[in-house]
Amino acid sequence: MATTGTITMARGVLDAVHRLAPAIAARAGETEAARRVPPDLLDDLRAAGVFRMLRPPSYGGMGADLLEAMDVFEALSRADASVGWTCMIGAGSWRDIAGLPRAGFDEIFADAPDAITAGVFNPTGAIAADGDAYRVTGRWSFASGCEHADWLYGNCVEGIDDGVPRLRIAAFAPDQVTIEDTWNVSGLCGTGSHHFRVDAARVPAARTTAPLTDPPCLDVPFVRVPPPSLFALAIAAVALGIARGALDDLVALAPDKVPLLDHRPLAANPTFQLALATADTDLAAARALVRETAGAAWETAVEAGEPTPHATARTRAAAVWAVERAADVVRAAHRAAGGGAIHLSSPIGRRLRDVTALGQHFLVRQDTLTTAGALLAGQAIDVPVF
Repeated sequence: MATTGTITMARGVLDAVHRLAPAIAARAGETEAARRVPPDLLDDLRAAGVFRMLRPPSYGGMGADLLEAMDVFEALSRADASVGWTCMIGAGSWRDIAGLPRAGFDEIFADAPDAITAGVFNPTGAIAADGDAYRVTGRWSFASGCEHADWLYGNCVEGIDDGVPRLRIAAFAPDQVTIEDTWNVSGLCGTGSHHFRVDAARVPAARTTAPLTDPPCLDVPFVRVPPPSLFALAIAAVALGIARGALDDLVALAPDKVPLLDHRPLAANPTFQLALATADTDLAAARALVRETAGAAWETAVEAGEPTPHATARTRAAAVWAVERAADVVRAAHRAAGGGAIHLSSPIGRRLRDVTALGQHFLVRQDTLTTAGALLAGQAIDVPVF
């Protein structure tokens, strides 16, 4: 972890994010309507160090630890979920291409510590050797932040070995990619998670890697955390930020909102007070579990240890459980806010749409708990990576 004196450099990023948060929140409607984070706001976030904090110091980054990064994602999502999600992807998705040969990794990051990456792990492309390079054709969905990414990547099927797809990820320069305007959705609208495609693009071999097979080209704690656990915890941090923002919105309106047929403001209603305290405690419990789990995963990574199946199961289960609790908190806030929350302009309504969309991600889906339970019970699982 890079430090300046006794204060981590990543703490400076968090301080900068707290200063930007009011403006981010004020522009949430603009971000949602534009279906992407405004370019000037991206410039502010880049200047704050958001996109370099997880890069290793040898590449101009800060080498932030996982908890520090999650604090930043949570704070951004408390202001606006789309901004938090976009920054989480832009700052951390380079993990998917950490297995590039060093020459390819250097081409992308050596002189650009703030380079923003976007991509898709779902293997919906085809790739084949073409001399000293590869030829790639494919179309990928849910590419968050693709419109402003400096580099994009897509996972491909290179062949089939004994019925098992052989995968290879290719990294593309933006001029090799066509972005399709497909992001018309109910939640996380401002993430610009469009489809993109490439048509017979020629990619140097050094900008390709076989995921789940090729080791990372650098050895730092961030790349030692198994990617599904890493990204599930990051997604949970975004969900926790959304939920905290919903409670902020609810507390802000409660003193002035007088429900129909009541003579007291909402803040003075005992039923509301009970619901608020319950939601606040549920959220605190979910956050505590996620932070404890993330801290343990990071400690294992720092020590270059291998997580046990039980530890992996608990990490994945904690992320799923925390996302569910966060969604419950937002739903409770939405109910308490009354009829006004159904307006598209309502911040709490936006939080509900955002946390619902987030909960659809495959890394935090409910059947993850079944796989986690199998590991805890000492059973074999039928997924290639968990």
